[in-house]
Amino acid sequence: MNRRRVCFFNSSKTWGGGEKWHYDIASRLSVKGHDVVVVTNRHSELFTRLKKEKIKCYRIRISNLSFLNLIKLFQIYRILRKNRIQTIILNLSSDLKIAGIAAKLAHVEKIIYRRGSAIPIKNTFYNRLLFRHVITGVIANSEATKKTILKHNPNLIEENRITVIYNGIDIGKFDANVAASLFHRKEGEIVLGTAGRLVRQKNQKYLISVAKILKNNKIPFKLLIAGEGELKDKLKKYAMTSGVGQNILFLGFVENIRDFFKSIDIFLLSSLWEGFGYVLIEAMASKKPVISLNLSNEAEIVKDHQTGYLIDENNIEGFAEKIELLARNRDLRKELGERGRKRVNEVFTIQNTLKRVEEVIL
Repeated sequence: MNRRRVCFFNSSKTWGGGEKWHYDIASRLSVKGHDVVVVTNRHSELFTRLKKEKIKCYRIRISNLSFLNLIKLFQIYRILRKNRIQTIILNLSSDLKIAGIAAKLAHVEKIIYRRGSAIPIKNTFYNRLLFRHVITGVIANSEATKKTILKHNPNLIEENRITVIYNGIDIGKFDANVAASLFHRKEGEIVLGTAGRLVRQKNQKYLISVAKILKNNKIPFKLLIAGEGELKDKLKKYAMTSGVGQNILFLGFVENIRDFFKSIDIFLLSSLWEGFGYVLIEAMASKKPVISLNLSNEAEIVKDHQTGYLIDENNIEGFAEKIELLARNRDLRKELGERGRKRVNEVFTIQNTLKRVEEVIL
């Protein structure tokens, strides 16, 4: 095996899908014998987790204007030169602006920008400079993300320099987590669930409106909402004023997501956009049928009518209809769930992701 000196550069303070990806890939490449260095925020969860893996980490604070700071630019340059980095994988656009330039000055062979959200890139002079003269390649987490990179400027970067690599999960580790139900259902009750931060992006208000339709149609159900966030009080109030307060249980943060999936029959996702739907993969790995809004890259994860259903945003009645269909058909729920698990095993494993990343960095 060709050993590679790789730097992962992720200055995010918060923990999310991008940070999980960097942690998973960096730690596994290290185990495989590559020399791995990570540059991250001094107060980040990513730093805390990687230190436990005994991976060399440097802590640095980056803002959107850090590329104007020559001292910080030289600091990054020295890290790259000291560790003789051959490949760098960058996370945020602010990371790209400064660390991309530092990598170019340090003669890093491969400067790779990982794009983890299907949001168009602004057609600015600096972005054109970076994509045409600094970046050697892009990793996109979905075909939808790849399309949005080129949306405003099809000449931003050659399409063949964008590689789509899906996120993956460690099935063995996922299955090994012992699950205990969080909720004791009543006889004949269908249990729905959604998980995510209680923020506008996740759009849980939509599901509360769906719950109102289910109640009017006399479907016996409970909706479990896992997660914390700034909209918690507003969502609780909306549930009460919609007449479904007794049908909805706000769980707060759930430590073991396997407990959550053990507790539900159907997983629902109402996000307005997603970086990549890790939670959809976890739901499918748990053999749960999925009903999701079809707004971002969900169609690349969920196979409509095979592992679940994809619904147009404005079709709230259609969303409720699919829940009612599954609520009344246990065999269909099982069939969709089994297919979902099979799809995860075939497409969305961490082993597949690692193999593709290794091909890109070598």
